Amino acid sequence: MSASRRSGTTDELGPDEPEREGPEGSGGSDLLAALLDGMDAALCAFDADGVVTHWNREAERILGWTASEAVGRRGFAGWAVRQADADEVESRLMAAMHAPGRQVHEFALLTKDGGRVLVRTQSAAVRGPDGKPAGLYCAFSEVHTQIDLERSIALSEALFDDASWGVVLVDADLRPAVVNAHAARALGIGRTSVLGRPLGELLSQGVEELESALTHVLAEGAPPAPAEIWVGVRTPEGEKRRCWRCGFVRLASPLAEEPVPLGVGWLFNDVTEAKQAEQEASLLRFRSNQLHRAARAAAECEDPAEAAVVHLDFALAGFADHALIDRAAGGAITDAETAEPVRLVRIATTPAGAPGPSLVTGQAGLPIRYGEGHPALQCVQRGGSVRASVGTVPAEQARAWALARQWPADAVHALCAVLRSRGRTLGVVTFLRGAGRSAFERPDAAYAEDVAVRIAGALDLAGAVRGDWPPEGSE
Repeated sequence: MSASRRSGTTDELGPDEPEREGPEGSGGSDLLAALLDGMDAALCAFDADGVVTHWNREAERILGWTASEAVGRRGFAGWAVRQADADEVESRLMAAMHAPGRQVHEFALLTKDGGRVLVRTQSAAVRGPDGKPAGLYCAFSEVHTQIDLERSIALSEALFDDASWGVVLVDADLRPAVVNAHAARALGIGRTSVLGRPLGELLSQGVEELESALTHVLAEGAPPAPAEIWVGVRTPEGEKRRCWRCGFVRLASPLAEEPVPLGVGWLFNDVTEAKQAEQEASLLRFRSNQLHRAARAAAECEDPAEAAVVHLDFALAGFADHALIDRAAGGAITDAETAEPVRLVRIATTPAGAPGPSLVTGQAGLPIRYGEGHPALQCVQRGGSVRASVGTVPAEQARAWALARQWPADAVHALCAVLRSRGRTLGVVTFLRGAGRSAFERPDAAYAEDVAVRIAGALDLAGAVRGDWPPEGSE
């Protein structure tokens, strides 16, 4: 327990005063004792002669000496400090009475059982009513505990100043309370502007998933592994889609008797480029495997024309919703003939209803009624791939756009690749996507061209072997 008048010691440094009733009497003594015993740091105090006047519970815990054993002793010599070190320790401590501010020292103190504890002390003078030093107080803690505290503070400051990943402290209402510079840049807003705002105002996508993760951490604690969340960030250049690898920790107050959630520490790092590269590599592996499988399956086809359809079917997986092959009416076209009006005959197409193998068509040899400027005709004239998209229009307009181009009604994105073999144009292969897919991009065109090369080779062989298309007996 802390020293008090009840144990025969004074509450204040200086001469004894008569007891007073009321808050500053026994009640004041109880309050002082409670304050001293409730401190996290060990505290002792000395009068002007160096006699110990106060000793709290934390000091007792660290050194083992009780208040009744410590109070009234002169200095630390012979009990809390080795005799050889006593003069140096006492001179340093007593010098704090005449020095401005606080003095910080490290001493090796003795425990009651004879052990040694390295402590870090902070000492400062206690002045009487006349302003002259009346004694000093000395707060101390074990050095390793102090170092742990300083490391925690240093880590916290470093995270919010120099960290190369985003750090956000989110309160229990799921609003940012503290944001470091990296996170502010990632959110595209100033560090102070982001504070207290709902996450929905900061992100255009991924808010529900992020809030769900934060709520889970508040209720259940930190997840066992980082989570990758795709978000939409509003920027002056428009919305940008980013992938953040996020880690979460629940924050609890160290001052509460039971853990009370203060919020969530949210750490994240932008892995968009790495994630996109990973997805592109995975897609490339899949498409390479499809080309390999298609080549092996086509090699087993006796009819080269059937092999062309096999290549088309394998290319559809994960790439497009519909596909069709148009051959040049009247045979292959040389480069000199591409300037002339081109007519195309549809010879293979995917089923319009349920998924299934492509159907062979065009037995009658009638040209498709493609209007001027049709992507398939542009593809033949240019000798390269052509992409087309309906854009953002109502569903009825999108349907009319597809039907006008002789495509399935649900098509909204198209990619036409020219069929070339032996320096001649044989026709066009067209891949179509519905509204549930994104538009074709340049890597998609490269893949379509690889497929077109294989289809063109099979069609050229079919023409050389059979002399016509479709094969005889096909339905």
